[in-house]
Amino acid sequence: MVRRAIGGDTDAVAWIIGEASTTDSAAILVMAALLGSGAALLDRARAIAVTSRDRQTVEIARAHLDGRADQVDALARDHLVDHPGSLVVAWIASGALAAPARPSGTS
Repeated sequence: MVRRAIGGDTDAVAWIIGEASTTDSAAILVMAALLGSGAALLDRARAIAVTSRDRQTVEIARAHLDGRADQVDALARDHLVDHPGSLVVAWIASGALAAPARPSGTS
């Protein structure tokens, strides 16, 4: 479902967002947060992330949602060296996922 959602499949996106309220998967929570369900899901994802891979993915997603592009780039590069199959991090790093709008007056 993650792969399908990254590809723009609306049914997969709906499934991920629907699962976010009950899942114990850090990856699903990260995806739901990135797809617009709210950064608060990243707090749950961080709490249940067991592996360093999951914890890193949560922090990269948080940096993305906070608009810290330089940090996303640095963290994603390191992460992808160790986890080249990390689709979510590659998706974030590729720029295909639009950066969130920043409130005016912030940099």
